[in-house]
Amino acid sequence: MANFAKSHVPRFSAEVYQNEYLPEGGREVNAIVTVTATGGGTTGGVPLFAAGTDAATTGGMRDPAIPGNAAVIVMIDCSGSMDQPPTKMRNAREATAAAIDTVRDGVAFAVVAGTHQAAEVYPGGGRLAVADPTTRSQAKAALRKLTAGGGTAIGTWLRLADRLLSSADVAIRHGILLTDGRNEHESAKDLRATLDACAGRFTCDARGVGTDWEVKEVTGIASALLGSADIVADPDHLAEDFTRMMEAAMGKEVADVSLRLWTPQNAEVVFVKQVAPTVEDLTGRRSPSGPRSGDYPTGSWGDESRDYHICVRVPDAGVGQEMLAARVSLVLPGPGGGPAQTLSQGLVRAVWTDDMAVSTSINPQVAHYTGQAELAQAIQQGLDARKSGDLDGATAKLGRAVQLASASGNEDTAKLLSKVVDVVDAATGTVRLKAKVAEADEMTLETRSTKTVRVKK
Repeated sequence: MANFAKSHVPRFSAEVYQNEYLPEGGREVNAIVTVTATGGGTTGGVPLFAAGTDAATTGGMRDPAIPGNAAVIVMIDCSGSMDQPPTKMRNAREATAAAIDTVRDGVAFAVVAGTHQAAEVYPGGGRLAVADPTTRSQAKAALRKLTAGGGTAIGTWLRLADRLLSSADVAIRHGILLTDGRNEHESAKDLRATLDACAGRFTCDARGVGTDWEVKEVTGIASALLGSADIVADPDHLAEDFTRMMEAAMGKEVADVSLRLWTPQNAEVVFVKQVAPTVEDLTGRRSPSGPRSGDYPTGSWGDESRDYHICVRVPDAGVGQEMLAARVSLVLPGPGGGPAQTLSQGLVRAVWTDDMAVSTSINPQVAHYTGQAELAQAIQQGLDARKSGDLDGATAKLGRAVQLASASGNEDTAKLLSKVVDVVDAATGTVRLKAKVAEADEMTLETRSTKTVRVKK
């Protein structure tokens, strides 16, 4: 997908945070790698992101005259349930129009209507349109004809999006998917096969509108396609959310960035996880890239920063010995299948010591993100226990989540938890399950459970 001639490759930096000291017999090395991309296309002009969006971290600017090296597909659920109430379909049309208005001139785009099958709404004929005032106006006129009816087979929407996106010779390929219901007209196995086929070909943000959709389905789509997932419980807020999503997509500068991890002989990778801005386990997505090295996909980047937790098990060595436990690189595939381009790298070390004070100290970054990953897991387990009727288990897990959210300063998650449990004592994690919980509140907590906060400076 990468196209170097046209894209503005940001500068990447990698900072490693760890306690490199291991006790005698110690083998497990943990490190947080902060990867930051800056300066992609920062040539003056309009802001990349609207203020207040998740991606608005660097204030990058771009000249709007730069031709787009991107293609984007908006997939709108048009199943029968989108007519209940009828305002939902209207909100979806308006949100898609707002997203189209946000597509930068020169960017290729299309709109797909999704039911139990997928249909091209605009421009049609298996093509993509190139954004300009005329095509945006035509696309919005086509949207006005959309009506609700039929079932839901999300895999067919994604496969059509993949076909359309693959026709474009661009670096950035992105999808935005909206659904209001469960994927009832294809099997979970079929959807999984589609996600496997589309993974690495384009990224996709997924949104559930209302409360009749399945959280694990929507978050699973976003996870597989390295995008974001969220709930828009009130359809009136769809346009605002779609605008933010499209602005973030327009801010991406480079695709197909991989995190390459080299480890020495007889070492093994325990896990590789993205831990900020959300928790995403990448361990199972490794593809071999050479002797003792493997690549983990990270998707598309604009001006932004992400944190990764790497855990490596190394061979035991004697006190006073030291070794390179891992080398972490950010790489881009080479043009025409040539050698990969290294964007940045960091080193993870292991040093054996008999000084217990030094070896038992936990690096603050590692401790913080270990807690954030546990927080996400405790919420998921607590909500699953609540749904299955295990109220004691739910109370224990959600209480632990409250404790972790409070200790780490994750105020957004703490607020979401307080809508599901009554907090007696946040510091000890003492809570009572609420007798009545609004479905939207429970779904919001589950959907956003993986969002993390960074270490307090």
